[in-house]
Order: sequence, then C-alpha cells, then structure tokens
Amino acid sequence: MHYGYLAGNSKMADDDGYDELAYEQRLKAAIHYTVGQICEQLAKDEDVVFTRQFIATLAEATYKQCGILATDLELFAKHAKRSVINSEDVKLAVRRANPLYLHLTSLNEKQAAINEVEKEKKKKKKAKEASSEYRINGNGLKTCVGDL
Repeated sequence: MHYGYLAGNSKMADDDGYDELAYEQRLKAAIHYTVGQICEQLAKDEDVVFTRQFIATLAEATYKQCGILATDLELFAKHAKRSVINSEDVKLAVRRANPLYLHLTSLNEKQAAINEVEKEKKKKKKAKEASSEYRINGNGLKTCVGDL
C-alpha cells in the first residue's frame, strides 16, 4: 500500500505509482516474451503461423488470467483463515482442469514423501546426537563416548 498522500508528500505517492506502473509493464513484457517464445516453438513443431496480434492478445489474456488466479488463491487462503497460500489452494483453483489437477496432486504427493524422508533423517540424527555422551580428554578436547 502506498501512504505517501497521508504524509502530504504527493511526490512520494507519484513515485510509488510510477514504480508500480513500471513493474507492471516489465511483468507484461516478460509474459509477452514468454508467450512469443512458446508460440515460436509451436510454430516450428506444428508448422503453423501465429500473427503478432494473436501473440499480443494471448499474452494479455494470460496476464489477466494470472491476476484472477492470484486473487482466487488469496481468497481461498483467507476463507480458510490462513495468511499463507498453500498447495491445497492451488489444487482448488485448478480443480476443473483435470489433467493439471492430477499433475499437481502427483507433485504434491511426491513432495510430501520427500519431506517425510527428510523429517525421519533429522529425527534419527537428533536421537543419535542425544544418545551420545561427550567428555573432555586430557588435552581439553571433547570426545564422543556413546553408541555410534
């Protein structure tokens, strides 16, 4: 949020507005570039031609759809009384696009399995460290005297 006008500093509010506009333009340019690259690759692979107007329209539609998705994700998290968007919010947002939903569910399950393995490794390492005893030898160095 921009509060420059509250302090009576209209130049600060103008600068923030300019920065926000510049950011939005850079984001749109990046989306346009990416859509253009994808269309170029498809044109080669499928032997089709995409006009510049088509690419610009598709890029603008992509930008707007991303904005709608972002708003939906924020609202799903807020409805669940959370301040952080999670994978369940994303799956809810794409529930009607079944192949995408299945792909995201698969990725989510794989990540959960990886997280579980990492959690077990940390738990074993912590238990191992807790079961070991240390003592100071004659040289003033710690030595481990536990079951390794």
